[in-house]
Amino acid sequence: MTISNEAQALFVRFWLTVTPPLPDTAQPAAQVKGRERYQGFVDALGRRLAKGQTLAQEISQDVIPKDGTPDHTDGSS
Repeated sequence: MTISNEAQALFVRFWLTVTPPLPDTAQPAAQVKGRERYQGFVDALGRRLAKGQTLAQEISQDVIPKDGTPDHTDGSS
């Protein structure tokens, strides 16, 4: 949980640092779009939580396929 929190905090700090501010005339449209995107995020999060599958589970399924043989598509053996 600590790693997840730190990763998210680092991402937010980086994003806030590199994203330039919008001109005042663009603020209202950006706020509307931001609310739409946030609602989409919350809806998607709700669907994922309802499914009961976590990102960690998805990653482990990608790394170790159902047949139990690790995927070496990156050229490693």
